Amino acid sequence: MTNAENIGAPAARAVQKKASGSSFYMAMRLMPAEERDAMFAIYAFCRKVDDIADDGVGTRAERHERLDGWRHDLRALYDGTTAGQVRFLAPAVKHYGLRLEDFLTVLDGMDMDVAEDIVAPDLATLDLYCDRVASAVGRLSIKVFGMEEGPGFELAHHLGRALQLTNILRDIDEDAAIGRLYLPREYLEEMDCCRQMDPAAIVAKPEIDAVCRKVATLAHQHYDQANRILASRPKGRIKTPRLMGAVYSEILRLSEAQGFAPPRHRVSLPRGKLLSLVLRQGLFG
Repeated sequence: MTNAENIGAPAARAVQKKASGSSFYMAMRLMPAEERDAMFAIYAFCRKVDDIADDGVGTRAERHERLDGWRHDLRALYDGTTAGQVRFLAPAVKHYGLRLEDFLTVLDGMDMDVAEDIVAPDLATLDLYCDRVASAVGRLSIKVFGMEEGPGFELAHHLGRALQLTNILRDIDEDAAIGRLYLPREYLEEMDCCRQMDPAAIVAKPEIDAVCRKVATLAHQHYDQANRILASRPKGRIKTPRLMGAVYSEILRLSEAQGFAPPRHRVSLPRGKLLSLVLRQGLFG
C-alpha cells in the first residue's frame, strides 16, 4: 500500500490536483513512486497546517489549539500510540526515518503566523521563520532523497531559505492584502520605507524596489551555496532539489527583471518553461 493510499484516495487526489502543473509536481515526477508518495505525504502535511495559519478561520487561540492538535498526534505517532490525523505520515516516517523535531519545527513556523501578523521582522526573526517553514521541510525531504545528514541538512538550510525568500518577493502584494510583510526591518529602515507599519502602504512605495533587490541578493547567496553542495554530487537522489533550485532561481531572475516597484505582477513559469528547465538540467532519464 502506497503512502498516497494511506492518505486516502480522495485526499491524495486533492493533494496531487493542487500540486499539478506546479514546479513541485514536476519535481516529484522525477522520483520513483514510493519516494514520490512519501513527498506527497510531507506536502499534504504542510498544506494542511499552512491552511490553519492562513485561512483566518477561528480566533488566533483556536488556530493555535488546532496546531497543538497536530503536535499531539505527531507525538502519538512517534510513541506508537493512536496517531489520529497524522496516520497518513506513518509509512514515510517508518521507511525514511523522518524526524519528529522537523515536523514540530514546521508547526512552530505556522504558529509564528498565527500568533500575530508578521510585519517587517528583523533579519534574525526572518531567518528563523525561513528555517521553520522551509528549511525544516527540506530536512524532512532529504531523508526521502536518501542524502546523508551532513550535506543534506546543509542543502536544506540554503535551498529552503532561497526558495522562501523568492516566495516572499513573489507574494508581497498577496501578503500585504492580509496584513503581512516579510521584508526585513533593517532593509526597510535603510530605505526609509518603515515610518509606518502598514504593509499595504509600504509595498505601494517606489522605494520598495531597492528593498526587494537586497532580499533578492540574499536569496542568490543561498542559491549559490545550494548549487555548490549539489555540484559536489552528494549521495542521494538530487534531481528533485536541482530542479527546484533551477525553477525558483529563474522565478527570482524574472522578478528582478520585471522590477519590484508598483505596479507589478506575480511571476510564474508556464509549463513549457518548466519543461525546458527539466531538459536544460539534464534531468530526464
